[in-house]
Amino acid sequence: MKFRFFRLLLSIAAGFAAGSAFAGEVQVAVAANFTAPVQVIAADFEKDTGNKVVASYGATGQFYAQIKNGAPFEVFLSADDTTPAKLESEGMTVPGSRFTYAIGALALWSAKDGYVDANGDVLKKNEFRHLAIANPKTAPYGLAATQALDKLGLAQAVAPKIVEGQNISQTQQFIATGNAELGFVALSQIYKNGKITSGSAWMVPESLHEPIKQDAVILTKGKDNAAAKAFVEYLKGPKAAAVIKSFGYTL
Repeated sequence: MKFRFFRLLLSIAAGFAAGSAFAGEVQVAVAANFTAPVQVIAADFEKDTGNKVVASYGATGQFYAQIKNGAPFEVFLSADDTTPAKLESEGMTVPGSRFTYAIGALALWSAKDGYVDANGDVLKKNEFRHLAIANPKTAPYGLAATQALDKLGLAQAVAPKIVEGQNISQTQQFIATGNAELGFVALSQIYKNGKITSGSAWMVPESLHEPIKQDAVILTKGKDNAAAKAFVEYLKGPKAAAVIKSFGYTL
């Protein structure tokens, strides 16, 4: 009886060892606007493949600097298409691995119900104290916000009221906590399955800013990691696409 039990323990241990031998791990730098979708996708990926995603979230420009300085990221999900292209031109990516995984949308949002009208006229009235945007130098959604304000002819009028977040997540927090009455965020932060999840929002027309094409790329540190390649392929698949669309992105 003891011998059988011992063999059972050995069998279980061997199973765990085999599982860990085949399972991999991938270090992914994720643009802050894509936090919620990638959490769902990573969970599905781990369940379906056994591989684990270790994600870090932040501003695209900050990630660029970290990658240049040797950060251990193996895959980069950017909030734009220019930063991955720049890394590609600098020889820091796996050739042929770059692709557009999502096209983002910009929204003017307030945590208060009814505060932002359907046409964004609250901007023209300029009766708010603070308007939050992400740093346009490091965050593509912040750049899109400044482009929209320029096209609306409101850049100078609202300039004294702008508060900048280091990334789009911090910008959303400024608004959610009431430190800013309203601000520009990624639609994906406030949208799920066809509706705004809280507060009030105006979906900024695409004609007011350059397209927010978000590219992914395998970095040179991930060139020999099978889990990195598997994650990028999974991101291109139908299951991930359904999640991406549910957060308001287009493909």
